[in-house]
Amino acid sequence: MVGVKTDLGNIRSLNEDYFEFYENKDFKIYVVADGMGGHNAGEVASKTAGEALVEYIKNNYKNGKDKELLRSAIEYANKQVYDLAYKDSTYNGMGTTVVACYITEEFIQVANVGDSACFGIKDKEIYKITKDHSLVQELLDSGSISKEEAENHPNKNIITRAIGTDKKVDIDIFDIDKLQYNLFILCTDGLTNEVSLDEISKELAKDGDLQNICENLVSLAKKNGGRDNITVMLVGGEV
Repeated sequence: MVGVKTDLGNIRSLNEDYFEFYENKDFKIYVVADGMGGHNAGEVASKTAGEALVEYIKNNYKNGKDKELLRSAIEYANKQVYDLAYKDSTYNGMGTTVVACYITEEFIQVANVGDSACFGIKDKEIYKITKDHSLVQELLDSGSISKEEAENHPNKNIITRAIGTDKKVDIDIFDIDKLQYNLFILCTDGLTNEVSLDEISKELAKDGDLQNICENLVSLAKKNGGRDNITVMLVGGEV
């Protein structure tokens, strides 16, 4: 059960977002990435990371009890992007955010690097699971700026962690109770910078199918400005 939509937005000439997912009877893995870098490099970074992460889990899955598999998959994706940039000067400095949701019969894990986010939905209520790795989030955590100032801060696009910019990557992993949420939203900041949680909740309350909800959220982000690429993935929480 998945809906997904990616869009260029109103201003950008290249979509550097990427999504990838894989579902079978034993597990599900969902990934959204937001690339950054020079000409075409961001697009390459996000696609490389997304494909590598999913492929690693498909190739190394043995049972639903390995809670280190998602972390290892992201580390592998990081190496693929880093090595590609190292070998080809065209891709020098490229990187990408990544947010992933890994669902087995035993457990659910969410992971992120950067400011692409995952939200859990329970009875039409929406809760943010991940925490952005960004300059604005650090300023907010330190009390240097208010929540209202953070929403319109000029440096919202500066992230403090990324896939592929260093040999090692610091990953946040969240263990989610199987009964905690009915649905998950994975998205790039092209959605969250334009659409409020209240607006997302109102769209969820309309009870459309997952694909329609994703398409409506992207349309709303574009209506509200669409200043960046926009990717939204909405998934169920069961194998």
